[in-house]
Amino acid sequence: MVALTSAPFVALFACSWIFVLCQETQEVTVKPGEDATLQCRGHRGADIILIKWIRPDLKSDDYVFFFRDGRSHENYQHESFRGRVELRDPEMKDGDASVILKNVNINETGTYECRVKEGNEKANKAEVITIVNMTVSGHTAGHKEGGDKEGNVGLKVGLPVCVILLLGVVVVFRKKIFTKCRECKDNNS
Repeated sequence: MVALTSAPFVALFACSWIFVLCQETQEVTVKPGEDATLQCRGHRGADIILIKWIRPDLKSDDYVFFFRDGRSHENYQHESFRGRVELRDPEMKDGDASVILKNVNINETGTYECRVKEGNEKANKAEVITIVNMTVSGHTAGHKEGGDKEGNVGLKVGLPVCVILLLGVVVVFRKKIFTKCRECKDNNS
């Protein structure tokens, strides 16, 4: 019988944190009246069959943007987003599931999640690809273009932490294997 050690639990814990920390998170700041680009990208060359942009604070059946069967469905959108959200690239080249939210207002400050399901995925659920924290502040914009200030927080903070966690897992496993090998040698002597 295989003895259960702490190494598998450490690895499982580390892998779960790696997933959380490496998930792409963006910060976007815009002024009221501007358009905001909420960026999201699936796998290059993948056939995207479903895109859900949600705000976790809205009801679960209301979407910021909903795309399925090759078209967007405004009837699934929260009423405040209807007619104001469109795909940045309708052809979704290179897995681009980004949307443009037009004429933002101060009430739209919040967290947005992009969930994508690709045609080659076996899972039934759309997976969270990107989390965008959008802040709408300042005076009303004189124009309605641009305005996005982005910083990819997920990569700037999460990537170094992921690397450190991965190194820790490697060290733990290496130590466990080395200890097992030494025990095997001692037992065979």
